[in-house]
Amino acid sequence: MAAIAVYPGSFDPVTNGHLDIIERSANVFDKVIVAVLHNRNKVPLFSVEERVDMLEKSININNVEIDSFNGLLIDYVRKKKAYTIVRGLRAVSDFEYEMQAASINRKLDPGIETFFMMTNNQYSYLSSSIVKEVAKYEADVSTLVPHVVQKALYDKFK
Repeated sequence: MAAIAVYPGSFDPVTNGHLDIIERSANVFDKVIVAVLHNRNKVPLFSVEERVDMLEKSININNVEIDSFNGLLIDYVRKKKAYTIVRGLRAVSDFEYEMQAASINRKLDPGIETFFMMTNNQYSYLSSSIVKEVAKYEADVSTLVPHVVQKALYDKFK
């Protein structure tokens, strides 16, 4: 049986911190599905299609697939026949939310595990929200996001 993992997120936009988790996950699992969530509780800067496109242009790893989904994560994971959810942790502040999410997912399906991966220290401060805020004021985000994302951010804020 292949070890398939799902790395879900809004990726609005994808950052170098996300890419670090994706690359490292691809070394652990046979297949990693990066799943862009359509979150009705957030108003994204980029459409789901734009986020999927930026991820596809930013990742060139054979065992990584880009997809999107609506609804409950646990239903999506089951549909993809995966048994692991990958979550990146930047700081202690992330842990409380991620622990809650992992606990409810475990309650909904005890056969699906959550795999927590600590972010590389150089990205511990990095979030999509911070990137958007910096880009909004036309500051340099070239070390924070892939080039395709940098261009898309500057185009959005023009």
